[in-house]
Amino acid sequence: MTDARTAPPVIGDGHTRLLRNARLPGSDDVVDVEIVGGSIRSVGFVEATGRPDRPEADLGGRWLIPGLWDNHVHFTQWAQNSRRLDLSGAHSAATAAALVAGRAADTAPGDTLIGFGFRDGLWPDAPSRDVLDAVSGALPVVLVSGDLHSCWLNSAALAAHGFAEHPTGLLREADAFRVEGALNTVAETVTDEWAREAAGLAASRGVVGIVDFEMSWNLDSWHRRMSAGQRALRVEFGIYSEHLQQAIDLGLRTGTVIDGTNGLLTVGPFKIITDGSLNTRTAFCVDEYPGLAGQQHSHGMLNVPVDELFERMQRAHAAGIRPAVHAIGDEANRLVLDAFDRLAAHEEPGRPSFGPLGNIEHAQLLRVDDVARFARLGIVASMQPEHALDDRDVADHYWAGRTGRAFMLRSLLEAGVTLAFGSDAPVAPLDPWVTMAAAVARTKGDRAAWHPEQSVSRQAALAASTRGRHRVSVGDVADLAVCEIDPFTASVADLRVMPVAATLVGGRFTHNTL
Repeated sequence: MTDARTAPPVIGDGHTRLLRNARLPGSDDVVDVEIVGGSIRSVGFVEATGRPDRPEADLGGRWLIPGLWDNHVHFTQWAQNSRRLDLSGAHSAATAAALVAGRAADTAPGDTLIGFGFRDGLWPDAPSRDVLDAVSGALPVVLVSGDLHSCWLNSAALAAHGFAEHPTGLLREADAFRVEGALNTVAETVTDEWAREAAGLAASRGVVGIVDFEMSWNLDSWHRRMSAGQRALRVEFGIYSEHLQQAIDLGLRTGTVIDGTNGLLTVGPFKIITDGSLNTRTAFCVDEYPGLAGQQHSHGMLNVPVDELFERMQRAHAAGIRPAVHAIGDEANRLVLDAFDRLAAHEEPGRPSFGPLGNIEHAQLLRVDDVARFARLGIVASMQPEHALDDRDVADHYWAGRTGRAFMLRSLLEAGVTLAFGSDAPVAPLDPWVTMAAAVARTKGDRAAWHPEQSVSRQAALAASTRGRHRVSVGDVADLAVCEIDPFTASVADLRVMPVAATLVGGRFTHNTL
């Protein structure tokens, strides 16, 4: 067994090749990188021999970096996203409804019109079934929010999904997840082709691996895809509560490499969604949300009771499956850290380690004292810096006076906490360069930086996107990306759209424009 966070398995065909004339970030020295059996044997000058068993590629002075990881994606939803109605530009319920009206006539009879990306936190009008009914009639309409934690349905869709009596049509948390899961009715052959295309696009951005938190039994999906020849990415698949016993019965442990996948498919962590999100106003916080004082869930929502949270984490941990717990609000993060504290106290002496005790996914709003608890417990902060830029206005409104404690990248890093960056695609683009630029600049476009005191260096952002690999080193697995610009000196604008000339997984090209 390997710890997939620090030592990705070498793919079974173990490629051998020589990369000529590479530069490493922060240096103008030109080196050759020899790859043998899928790992890096040497970095320096390699004398030309013309060996036919060792093909050569000339990088022409381009920069060679460790391959990039997106540590939090919902991959099937990301692959489907381009086929759905884009609502990201809607600034009110009325404008969203107008977009629905424009698409309704093109939706085939018997289909459901699906949209994605609305963010209603600052809308002047509220989403309602009546607003959608007025533009859709009998056509079922399901609109998924940009944070995935709510769905807006018209009457036809509410009836189809068992919510005919719902007063507003805006479903949140468990109800929304139930509907989102039911939307995945496209044939496997079709979704697999979409996944192949999405994986190719990811490879073109230097991505070598993902942690897939799609809310399904991902072992079967990815084993099928890889058996059919999909080899662009390494995949660590997450496990949810409804599948935990199945995983335990199969003897799966975090880091286990799945047979028959060329070493590309690995068991990932156990995912628990403990609270909601900021835009849906369900992230569980110490303070009440403005305008919700005295109402039910005015502090947000806990999706899992505290004792049950610990029991689930302990059960997974005992089976060798690392917990990865979603927590966004400051109170949710405190409760999850409390559960990890209990888990550490129950740790059996001499028990084999399978990597860090666990992850907290998102960790968006923290109490200052909890930063040190992350470090003490060895909890990985799995964060999505682009969310800070997408959420800055809604955070300034709903977390007013507390945003200095939001997305505390530098504070966590300086405390010794391991950062693991991701996108949460489709919530943000599956593109680690976008993620790194957000972490470095804390802004995009022409806006002033949002809490720039929490920015991190380009080197730290790269490490958080490469499983801690700052540079290409002898002995590493040859998961690599070739850049046209030095990422350590690139402007923020260039960093966000970094041209990638090639990507290699285990020494095998998955993208190549050299």
